[in-house]
Parts: sequence; structure tokens; C-alpha cells
Amino acid sequence: MADRLKAAVIGAGVNGLVAAAALARGGCEVTVIERGAAPGGMMALGLFARGPHPAALKALGLKPGVLGPAIPTVALCPSGRHVLVEGAEARFADGSAHPGAERWRALSRRLDRFAAALAPLLTGAPPPMRLRAEGLPGLLRFALRLRLLGAREMRELLRIGLSNAADLAADSLPGGPLAGLLAFDAVLGSRAGPMAPGTVVPLLLRRAPLRRMEGLAALLSASAETKGARLRLGAGAARILFEADRADGVLLDDGERVEADLVLSSLGATPTLALVGAAQFDIEAQRRIRTIRAVGAAARVDLDFAAPPRLPGLDPAHHGARLVLAPSVQAVERAYDPVKYGRLPALPVMEGRIDGARLSLTVQCVPHDAPRDRIVAATLAALETVAPGLGGEVRHAEALSPADIEAMTGAPGGHWHHGEIALDQFLTLRPANGMARHAMGPPGLSSAAPARIRAGT
Repeated sequence: MADRLKAAVIGAGVNGLVAAAALARGGCEVTVIERGAAPGGMMALGLFARGPHPAALKALGLKPGVLGPAIPTVALCPSGRHVLVEGAEARFADGSAHPGAERWRALSRRLDRFAAALAPLLTGAPPPMRLRAEGLPGLLRFALRLRLLGAREMRELLRIGLSNAADLAADSLPGGPLAGLLAFDAVLGSRAGPMAPGTVVPLLLRRAPLRRMEGLAALLSASAETKGARLRLGAGAARILFEADRADGVLLDDGERVEADLVLSSLGATPTLALVGAAQFDIEAQRRIRTIRAVGAAARVDLDFAAPPRLPGLDPAHHGARLVLAPSVQAVERAYDPVKYGRLPALPVMEGRIDGARLSLTVQCVPHDAPRDRIVAATLAALETVAPGLGGEVRHAEALSPADIEAMTGAPGGHWHHGEIALDQFLTLRPANGMARHAMGPPGLSSAAPARIRAGT
């Protein structure tokens, strides 16, 4: 036991905690270094969690359903004819049948099949650029899953995978909130509009039951500590130390040294480069890391009222549901278009939920450094389209721009995923070409990236 491998994990977000639990379960002596006063990272700002994956729960020693039952989604409509979506089923919120229900069901089931076929790519390390014997069984299992789809479905998967969410919605759904919901889910957390190529890929990543985020950070940190990991809260990493060109520890802000045989960083590639120092990477690796696209476009807004806010057409029984305001595909694209030029849209799109007298929202399509007061004003303007007069009932409002989120959590650009999920930054190209499979270049240094749990996405 005295010769156990020592590992230092930087960051106690979802990535770092899951990596720490896995290492401790494997017999490593693990220290988690977290600058904040509590674990969680981006989880503290998220409203909903996708999954977690059953295999992750089992590995972490957590029971299925530990985050509670799956919650439905209500796609809000300015006419008051909101749409209730529960998995593959859709109907109006008043209980009446929706004319697009059958088309939604068919599309949902097809996307679920595609997501299941792609699961091996999402629940394990990315495939190696060069085929090796150890990677062959996994690739064969993946190929078999694709083959079982059938020739027609395989072609369809390839077609939509390289297409965009706007075209998928136009081909498969009637216009309105259902199509808007599809487009919103495809770009949530990303700096992209639904007409951008490759936006179907993030949509497939989100084919998992939706649950509340609260409690996830506590569960993950407790699981890591139960397995033997030690959490160092309020301890910032100043530098990753090297000896003979190999990572061998972390220097903390207060000058303390944490020795480690393996250092895992969950901070993203760019801040990890800053901790390591450019001397440990060649010029091309530095260039690739510094050109990773990681600019967030999602803000957090909390609105407090004297009483639970009322939205016409929304039953109070659905206040705990996920509320999505994205009236159409065109509305999502219009909201994104000004962001390309650093401007805040007049009517952003958003998701949220009502907890008592508070309405908490993730507002999509927000420039990185947008002023907080303008974010609140634009959010209220969008909400007025479904609840006229709601803005006048707000007692207190708080907003966090992507820049604020970056300052609070250290996430590059305040981006939900530490980097844009795009075809040129995915799988063997994530975070950059030559640095995939969770390796960051210098020996002993890795990126702490869990494959089987996805939070806030």
C-alpha cells in the first residue's frame, strides 16, 4: 500500500470528481485540488442533468434514480398553447392531442436508436488515430452496432450527422415550439445556431433522461471520498510541476507541494497549458491548444417574485418541469445571429424552471461579456412574449454572463463543455489533434474527462 500510485486531480467539477472516484476505486491515492469553497464547478450553475449513465452510477456506487425521476419538458408558445414533451410523447399542456405528436414520436425513436449505436464512442476513450490491437475489440463492437441499424438507417445517420439541426427539424417536424425545442437542444451551451453544420451531433449527445441538477455535486464528491479520495477545498493550483520532463506534482497557491505520479486536469486544455508552461509543449501543440474554440454563449439568470410567477396556459403542476422558450427554429437562429457580431439579441431563447417564487433560467445566445443589466432586460423581453406583464412583477434579478461564469469556474470562455462540440473538435480531435484519449502531451499529465456522465448538457 505504501507504493500505491499517487494521483492529483485539479478541479472538483463533474469531470474531476468522476475521475477521482475511478482512480480511487482502482487503488490510487487521490488528492482533488479545488480552488472553490465547495465542490461542483459548473454544476453549481446548471439546472438540469442528462443521465447519468447507468454504467457510471454502478461504477460510482450510486443507485439508479438517485437524482429522482425524469422530468418532462414544456415547450412554451406565445399563443399559450404550450406543448408537454415526455420522451417520445408530445401533447398540448392542457392534455389535448398535438397534430405533430406522431412525427415527434417517430423522430425521437430514430434519434434514440442513433444515440444507442453511437454509445460506445460516448462511453469510452476516443478511438486511436492508428488502429492497434487493444483498440480493435471496441471498434468491432461499434461497427456491429452500426450494422444492426440496417443499411437504410446507417445512411440516414451519416446524412444527418453531417447536416444541421434546422434541416433535420424541417424534414421531420411541423414548425412551431416542437421544432424550436429540437433546435434549442442542438445548440444549448454552444456558440452556434441550428443552421450550423454538425449541430445534430450535440443533439444525439443529449438523448438521455432529464433530471434536476441539485445534489449531483454532493453525490459525486461523497462517492469519491468514500472510495478514498481526499478533497482539498479552497486550494488553488498555481503550477503543475515537472521532473525529468514528467509531471510529478502540483504547486498550490500557498506554496505547498502536492506530490503525484499522475496529474489530471479538468480545467480544459487552455488553462492547463497555462499551469504546465509552454516549455513542456512543442510549438505546434501550443498553437493547436490556443486555437481551440471555447467561447461560451449561455448566461444564468435568476428572477425573484413575491409569489410563484404565472405564465398563461401553464398549469402550476408543471412549474417543476423544464420550461423551454424557443418558439421556432427561426427564433433560435435569429437569437444567435447577433452573437456572431458581439451583440445581444432582442429576444434570446432559454430554458428554466420555477421553484416557488423564483424563476431560474439558462439564457442561450449571449455574447461573452454582455452587461448583466442588458442580459436581464433581454430575458424579460423574451418572457413578455409568453407572459405579458411578468417583468413588472420581478422583485430582484441576478445575471451571470459567460465572462462571469469563466471567472467563477475557470471554464475556458465560460463554455459549458470547455470547448465547442464540433466535428473538428470531437472524438480523436478533442481537445486537439494529437492530444485525444485524455492525454495532454507530457508524460504523467492527462485530462480528467469522464465518458459516462454528462451534466448540464
